[in-house]
This record gives sequence, structure tokens and C-alpha cells, in this order.
Amino acid sequence: MKTVRFPDGCLVPALGQGSWMMAEHPARRADEIAALRSGIELGMTLIDTAEMYADGESERLVGEAIAGVRDQVFLVSKAYPQNASRDRLSHACEASLKRLGTDRLDLYLLHWRGAVPLAETAEAMTRLVAAGKILRWGVSNLDADDMAELIAADGAACATDQILYNLARRGPEHDLLPWLTDHSIPVMAYSPVEQGRLLGNPRLGEIAARIGATLAQVALAWTMRSGHSIAIPKAGNVAHVRDNFAASQLDLTTDDLASLDAAFPPPRQRVPLEML
Repeated sequence: MKTVRFPDGCLVPALGQGSWMMAEHPARRADEIAALRSGIELGMTLIDTAEMYADGESERLVGEAIAGVRDQVFLVSKAYPQNASRDRLSHACEASLKRLGTDRLDLYLLHWRGAVPLAETAEAMTRLVAAGKILRWGVSNLDADDMAELIAADGAACATDQILYNLARRGPEHDLLPWLTDHSIPVMAYSPVEQGRLLGNPRLGEIAARIGATLAQVALAWTMRSGHSIAIPKAGNVAHVRDNFAASQLDLTTDDLASLDAAFPPPRQRVPLEML
């Protein structure tokens, strides 16, 4: 499994597992839990969730999936922006920990920027680290100017920025990704196959057929190509997890990357960070 290094030296798998839209259909629960457990067995031990997902039910499902193997998992959750204040963040964190059935998070993220000043959120996160409730913290959906403001506001301990990044959403390559690389902050790429929409792209299909891989595998391998990006696709069944895992074994050649650049051109100017 390829790995990515956080600023504190911690290594995590470059291919993790997302849980957005899990726990929304009771009939799928057993398959979703089996998928997460299968991913852990394959080495996809980074699992991402959030208090927002299914109103906390995603965290409960993840908690059930990691029961008995918690120490093998790099567990990530996210707080609503309205909960990221000095007074409310600790309560939000405790609620997430309870739903997940654990005593700590490996990484806790601000889900997106709201009205709470970034400096206040950084302070609240630092307090949670000191209390042992979280081991490190980061952000999600922050653009380059937001990141610069955060670092200037006592946010130098920020471990990552989780963003929408895939072949169809290459805007961050213009300024955000270079900024993060300069500051040794890795990226977590959510929706790395554009919630499945890339799987119907004929040009990606032609490239994948030539490589001898599935469209999803090519898209995921491309997202992980830099060595500084963690892809967190969601898979609802074991077969899907295994298909995703194969992407971690796929190395794209210079010619492959050139073909993908031609099909999905990189940005020529700044593009504001997009969200789903």
C-alpha cells in the first residue's frame, strides 16, 4: 500500500475509505459494514466520517465496523462549522467519540468554514489535542487564501486539507495544491470518482481499456499519483472495495498521465475551490 506522510511524521495509506451516504438505508447496513471491514483487512485502514453524515448514523456504523480492530484504524471525523467554536467543539467531539465507540480520533477536521473565526477553531482543536481526545487536527473545503489565514492565526499544526479533487475537478492544482505542498500539508481527496459520474466518461473509458484497468482504478490511481494525496472513495460492498484496492497497485506511466491531461486538461487560471 502506498503511504502519505502527515506533518508530524505519521504515515497513512494513500487509499482510505469514505463513509458519506452510508447508513442512509437500513437494508444496506450489513453490506456497508462488511465493506469497511474488508477494506481494513486489505490495508485501507484510514476511514473518514463526519457528524453530518446521516445525522451521526454514519459514525455509528463506522463504530460498529471497527469494533475489535480500532487500534488498526486511522479514524477521521469532522465537525460542523457551527460547532467549531471554543465552547462547542469539545461537546461535538465527545458526541462523535460516543457514536464511534472510541476514546480518541486520529484526525479531527473542521468540515467547512463558517462564522467562527479560524483562530478560535485552531485554539479549540489545540485544547482537544492537549486533552487526548484527538491526536491531530485539520480542515476541509478551505481554499488557498483560507489556508494562509489559518496558518497565520496560530494554525500551523493543521495536518491536512480535505477537498473535492478528481480528474473532473482539477482547479486546486493552480494554487491550492502548490501552497499545500510548500507547507508540507497533504491533501485528502473526497469524491475522487466524482460520485461515480466519471465512470460514464468515454475518454476515460478508452484510456482505462488501454491500461487494462477499470475506470475507477485509473481515476483513483491518478488522484494518488503525487504521493501527497489521500483518496477516500466510498464503497458500499466488498466487491467494490476490492476493485478500489487494485488502484493502489496501479502505477500510471508518463504516457498514461499525458493522455489523462489531454482528456481532462489542468487549469490555466485560478478556479475557486468547489464543494459537493
